[in-house]
Amino acid sequence: MRSHGKKFEAAVARVDRMREYPIPDAVALVKGSSYAKFDETVDVAVNLGVDPRHADQVVRGTVVLPHGTGKSVRVLVITQGDRMREAEAAGADFVGIEYIQRIREGWLECDVIVATPDVMGQLGALGKVLGPRGLMPNPKAGTVTMDVTRAVREIKAGKIEFRVDKTGNVHAPVGKVSFSAPQLADNVQAFMDTIARAKPAAAKGTYIRSATISSTMGPGVRLETAVYR
Repeated sequence: MRSHGKKFEAAVARVDRMREYPIPDAVALVKGSSYAKFDETVDVAVNLGVDPRHADQVVRGTVVLPHGTGKSVRVLVITQGDRMREAEAAGADFVGIEYIQRIREGWLECDVIVATPDVMGQLGALGKVLGPRGLMPNPKAGTVTMDVTRAVREIKAGKIEFRVDKTGNVHAPVGKVSFSAPQLADNVQAFMDTIARAKPAAAKGTYIRSATISSTMGPGVRLETAVYR
């Protein structure tokens, strides 16, 4: 039987596992229960009343977190012509259509790929490489666009993409333990509001069944979800 360390047990003791907490209170508990020696990531996990096997119940979207994720994101923009200069000016880490060949050769040193529509015909052939890694640009995520300036700036500012998994859960990082409580609360609120707005018309019954916030090493803290029902 798995056993936890004393620090984890002490953190668990601070949380009422049967209670749902308002976002500010939940954030305070997560910060207060953090004991790791590194700056833990704070994640939100939401269980949705949808059946992802049906296309009309897939929950997917993006949200720009007000205070970012606390993580430095490496952005590759695959484009050509004047859009290259725009991408560089916006702060893209890597720019150019030549990266298509570099990816074929095994290069994958980026976290997000933005592409303009005119290069997607060439990039589409790399779907088997980029798709499983979550790197394939997608119009719904705003990563296939002619407005590369806006796309790069939003990603650098803290834009994240979410998608429901096959079990009906959505997971996303919403900051670091080192963030202030108000900053984390703002990020969690923005994420939860976006999930609520993404409710599919075909979803029946309770949409947001439960939501939990936790740090990398800490216990989960349940969030109040009645407001979204």
